[in-house]
Amino acid sequence: MDYKILYPEAFPIVQLEMEKGETLQAESDAMIAMSPTIDVEGKTSGGFMGGLMRKVLTGESFFLQHLTANRGPGRVLIGHPLPGGIHPIELDGSHGLTVQKGGFLAATPGIEIDTKAQSLTKGLFSGEGIFVLHIKGRGTVFVSSYGAIHPIEVPAGQEVIIDNGHLVAWPETMDYEIEKASSGGFLSSLKSGEGLVCRFKGPGTVLIQTRNPEGFTGWIRSMLPPSGN
Repeated sequence: MDYKILYPEAFPIVQLEMEKGETLQAESDAMIAMSPTIDVEGKTSGGFMGGLMRKVLTGESFFLQHLTANRGPGRVLIGHPLPGGIHPIELDGSHGLTVQKGGFLAATPGIEIDTKAQSLTKGLFSGEGIFVLHIKGRGTVFVSSYGAIHPIEVPAGQEVIIDNGHLVAWPETMDYEIEKASSGGFLSSLKSGEGLVCRFKGPGTVLIQTRNPEGFTGWIRSMLPPSGN
């Protein structure tokens, strides 16, 4: 199916042109508008247990929308609730993709979505949790973010350090380690405003978001009156 991302500068949506018989799987609240030739149905990816694991372990939707052009060609518009970017990723089946919680928006047929356990250390301190989304197969995956999405290409033999609150997606073939942001110890890291960061090793491309959802949440809390007032 053909697609294009509209209004990429702010509040983007994806416009997809579907041929009869084509199906798109998307997050449960992704559909904005669709042609009358298209049917939408809630289904689990990976069966009941797959949907349950996504919901319980990563906080993602139990059901995914399956939009199918049953009665002829049609157009679908999809989006996500946060003020942020949408980025397409083409997978050729050679490797999978690790996606942060809340980062998956939609995928074309041939893409499988399940959960993957990280090591205990990475899960506790990376900000992503013990379980993350694991996406594999052949097709197009649309990921979403808070803020714009910026790709960082890391050549073989090189490294990049990324604040864990800005991660969106990265190839499963890339390794990363958790470390303090400052070489001066934990107190120095806290004083700098940074705690723990992720050191990625190339080759590969890491997608980051230009805003930190946790930082925004903290700012909102700071504006609210104390509880009990």
